[in-house]
Amino acid sequence: MSYKQLKVWQMARGLTVDIHRMTMSALPHHEMYEEGSQIRRAIKSVRSNIVEGYGRRSYKKEFVRFLVVAHASCDEAKDHLEILHETGSLADESLFNDLSSRIDDLSKALSGFIRAVETQHLSAREEPAENYRGA
Repeated sequence: MSYKQLKVWQMARGLTVDIHRMTMSALPHHEMYEEGSQIRRAIKSVRSNIVEGYGRRSYKKEFVRFLVVAHASCDEAKDHLEILHETGSLADESLFNDLSSRIDDLSKALSGFIRAVETQHLSAREEPAENYRGA
């Protein structure tokens, strides 16, 4: 199994692409380099930390540690999105609501995935990822 089969990675991938596009097309030019840059880095961190954690999946503590960092970056991305909306830089209400809802869904999925890893993790000699296919 590959990390690409993880639901949380797939969700993060979609958000990474859509947030990147949003920052390049829906924001005022100056925000592309300020808050736009911050939200792009935060959402990319979610995706990257899921991948790095998966790469260390033989070690429960390492796996969980990277997933917790991914979750924190998800919270950070949500905050940057709210800042863009509150300041009027992201004026498209529909786009804001869609991205906000999807970030919330990703946050919930990450929380569930962390719980699954914490409770179902196998020893370093076994392949634990099969237990997390739906996460």
